[in-house]
Amino acid sequence: MPVLTVPSSLLTALAAWSLLASSLGHPQPRPCRMIQRMALCNDGRLGSVPAGLPYDTDELQLNHNHIQTLLNNSVLHYSSLFTLSLAGNHLEKIEANAFGDSHPLQSLNLAENKLHIGYHDTSLALRQLPRLRVLDLSKNELEDDIVFHLLQNLTSLQYLNLSRNLMLRLDESSFEGLPHLRELDLQGNMLFEMDGAFSSNPKLQRLNLAFNYLPCLVDFHMTQLVVLNASHNFIEWFGARQELNETFHLETLDLTDNKLLFFPFLPSQSRLRNLYLSHNSVRFYGGPVDEATAENWTKSVHFYNLNGNASNVTVQLWEDVLLGDVSSVEILDLRGNQVEYFPQGFISQMPSLSRLQMHTNCLKTLNLTSEGFSESLYELDISNNRLSEVNAEKGTLAALGNLTYLNMSHNGLGWLPPGLFSSVHSLRSVDLSYNSMGICTSEKSGVDKDSSSDCVVWKNMASLRKLYLRGCGITGVPPSAFTGMHLTHLELSDNPGLRVDTGSLRALSGTLQHLGLGKTDMQAMDFSPFYSLRYLNISRNSLTHLPTSLVNLDLRMLDARDNNLSTISPDQATSLAPKLRTVFLAGNPFNCCQMEWYRTFETTKTVHMVDHTEILCQDEAKTTYRAGVLSILCADTSRESVFWYLLLIVSGFLLFVGIPTICLLTFRPKLLQKTVKRKCVKDTSY
Repeated sequence: MPVLTVPSSLLTALAAWSLLASSLGHPQPRPCRMIQRMALCNDGRLGSVPAGLPYDTDELQLNHNHIQTLLNNSVLHYSSLFTLSLAGNHLEKIEANAFGDSHPLQSLNLAENKLHIGYHDTSLALRQLPRLRVLDLSKNELEDDIVFHLLQNLTSLQYLNLSRNLMLRLDESSFEGLPHLRELDLQGNMLFEMDGAFSSNPKLQRLNLAFNYLPCLVDFHMTQLVVLNASHNFIEWFGARQELNETFHLETLDLTDNKLLFFPFLPSQSRLRNLYLSHNSVRFYGGPVDEATAENWTKSVHFYNLNGNASNVTVQLWEDVLLGDVSSVEILDLRGNQVEYFPQGFISQMPSLSRLQMHTNCLKTLNLTSEGFSESLYELDISNNRLSEVNAEKGTLAALGNLTYLNMSHNGLGWLPPGLFSSVHSLRSVDLSYNSMGICTSEKSGVDKDSSSDCVVWKNMASLRKLYLRGCGITGVPPSAFTGMHLTHLELSDNPGLRVDTGSLRALSGTLQHLGLGKTDMQAMDFSPFYSLRYLNISRNSLTHLPTSLVNLDLRMLDARDNNLSTISPDQATSLAPKLRTVFLAGNPFNCCQMEWYRTFETTKTVHMVDHTEILCQDEAKTTYRAGVLSILCADTSRESVFWYLLLIVSGFLLFVGIPTICLLTFRPKLLQKTVKRKCVKDTSY
């Protein structure tokens, strides 16, 4: 019987095909990349720790692979490994002997895994790392009891990240085995209770409790803490233990976005520099109560600690007593609260205050002199309040020699003390937008220099660089209003009826970079002198054409929205397109047959038409289309639209075909019947 043999070439081909199919069906792991002694194996589709790396590798990154289990002795070969990162691997467990005995590993990143599944084995493995200093267990669906097991005997740990897990409660046993812990991140859990949780961590300096469900922080006595972030919780009260004679090392306290009703009761001795209290309900309660009704009000509230292991707190509600040491505070952020006034001595107790942010509160009056602002004040933001007056004693404003940024916008100011701005020689930015304040003429400014005025003299303020006067009801700019100034930003938008000419701003021709003239009824203006101009807002002005002088500028941003532009001349478009980076043109009745400018901007890759999907055009029948869609139907603007010619041709074709068809069916009707019968009627089998 003959023996059938397969040619060797065919076997080779089959083997090659098998390997190719296997590689296509199962993507091969990518090789690691070495940078000195660091191995980068991220996103490599690896299922285990690679074995062929140099033995002296000291950092191994295996993020975003497919390692579900870190097997025994996986990293034993790398005896010099100090840093191991396994984030985003769907890792379920680390076997007990994965690291061997006394491995020198110091930093371990296990974030974004599923260690809640095999935490018993993982806990045993972590105990084999006596030198571990940094551990990241964030986003692992860990609950309180799991965390307790994982942290057993990690006595060398200094930095621990437990953010974005499922922790609910903390007690004195939660971190008791971590005496050297310096930084702890617990943000993004569901914590609502902490009972002596950090009493075993005397070296803890940075604590992040943000985005939890904590209702209060009372009896705060962590004197060693430097940074405490408790923002985005439900905290109604914050109180430090007042009877402690030690100095608190706390420098930053963040209570942003909570439910605070009172100013926090701070330590009596502290080094607090940054206090963030924005987006709460903080107010002072002494002012609204008059003497006639004061007897019917509760004078104090006594807070009892139900656990009995901390002191109670008594708060005097209506005396505005500032509890705590704020002498070192440099930044005070009270934005988005309900403050109506500052208690007497409140500001003066902060001699180091450099930034006071009071945006969106309920301030009604402000006296820059009696409040006792120090010379260190650098930024003052009192915008969006209810201010009707700002006072200052003559000759005292010079004490604000460091004030650089002043924002008083969105108030009800109609009068200001004389020399308010000219007396502060360090001012670089002033925002008076949406107040009823005009620009003084030179004649009016000299009438009475000692009385308040409904306009401001800006002349010769050499330090000022940015001036915002949006929505101030200004109707005119005097010719010499900005003489002796070096403004780079001038915002005059939202002043309907404002007439601005080149002469009024000529003093700024060499320095002005940003000019806002939106909604000012501007009709024509020569921008040629402003050779430094880069940003121009001329929106909402009923302009029928762009100023021809724009081609002489090196503009980067042009806002011409909501005007009456029917087109932009080809010369202007060709000149502006290479220089512009951002342009706004929506809200104009453009002519669909004069859209060459659109194609110029569209083909210039460096120009970003922010609202290009909202740019519309109209044809001669006043039908609206999106810009550029029907421009191919337009011929020369001196002729009729091609659309009508196409409509005429289609109508003629229908007449040419339709009339003979009707005549044929009228005089020879049987022809249609025979055709239908032949095509549609067939014999059946029954």
